[in-house]
Amino acid sequence: MIYLDNSATTQVDEEVLDAMLPWLRGGYGNASSIYKLGREARVAIEDARTTIASSINAHPAEITFTSGGTESNNTVLRSCLIESRLADALYVGATEHHAILAPAEELSHQGYPYTVLPVDSDGLISQDVLASHNTRRTLVSVMHANNETGVIQPLSEIRALMSDVYLHSDAVQTFGKIPIDVETLGVDFLTMSAHKIHGPKGIGMLFIKKGIDFKAHQQGGGQERNRRAGTEPVALIVGAAVAAQRAVTEMERRSTHMRSLVDLARQLIIDQISQVRFNTPITGCVPNILNVSFVDADRLDGEAILQSMDMHGIAVSNGSACVSGSVQPSHVLRAMGRPHREAKAAVRFSVSKDNTIEEITQAVAILGAIVRDLRG
Repeated sequence: MIYLDNSATTQVDEEVLDAMLPWLRGGYGNASSIYKLGREARVAIEDARTTIASSINAHPAEITFTSGGTESNNTVLRSCLIESRLADALYVGATEHHAILAPAEELSHQGYPYTVLPVDSDGLISQDVLASHNTRRTLVSVMHANNETGVIQPLSEIRALMSDVYLHSDAVQTFGKIPIDVETLGVDFLTMSAHKIHGPKGIGMLFIKKGIDFKAHQQGGGQERNRRAGTEPVALIVGAAVAAQRAVTEMERRSTHMRSLVDLARQLIIDQISQVRFNTPITGCVPNILNVSFVDADRLDGEAILQSMDMHGIAVSNGSACVSGSVQPSHVLRAMGRPHREAKAAVRFSVSKDNTIEEITQAVAILGAIVRDLRG
């Protein structure tokens, strides 16, 4: 199989697995216990916290471990509006992940209305829109880079325009792929995940800026400085730290490699498939994503494209949720103004450090054959 859906998840590196195994075998102590096994687990967690913090220029005390990006996103929204009462209003980008849009919708049913910030045809929130929503006691959630198109939102510019708000960013698609400095970005909260950078699933990291009176929405224990109750999964935390350290150390090399594969895919698609539209710009995006749709999508079946690619051993996606086995139009592309059928027939390639030129060449050739067949 040729795996080109690395924005969904990545294969765990052997080095990460090797680092985790001791904590699944002999080092099984509870980090909240005072005896030796527990103390050893606590040291491993705090060392990992320091590693994660240093990768984004944060203080270790500003890092909270969660079960993943979805929990981190839900935690920020719910705590800021309900438990911590930091904000009275919520603003979210139209192209946010469902892990933001869904809890925002749920909060609205509980009496906390939210406003969706529209995007332009490139998927960027306009500065005029941002400036008009710069109000106090507001939580603004804008993802660092989109999971479907790879477009990067200029967070530092957003902070400059919205100086009085609390700013949260879902950085699941950028963490470990491009440099992140929380001071430069100006964020108050930042969501990260390990399984997008060859780490384990089930572990996420949440940056909470020092000085914010942040209260947990999950009770039960005093773990994570009373910000997230529950016994810490030592092996997952250690694995996340090793994956993050490797990603940061190898970032330049990985980025160059992934960018070259994406550029190759773009050129091959231009050469082999007519009537296409690239939803990922050449610049201003993460290095590993290429989203393409078809101008004559009314003649194509998006689900048939993905199924045919799978039958040929190519794992790609259209970047949107699969509901009851049926591919739905991308809400991201719809927000960018793409027609309904075009948003449904889009294909997202997302590469990793492990993909090769040969895989890209073969995948595009197969995509071209499938599209030509569907076009008749």
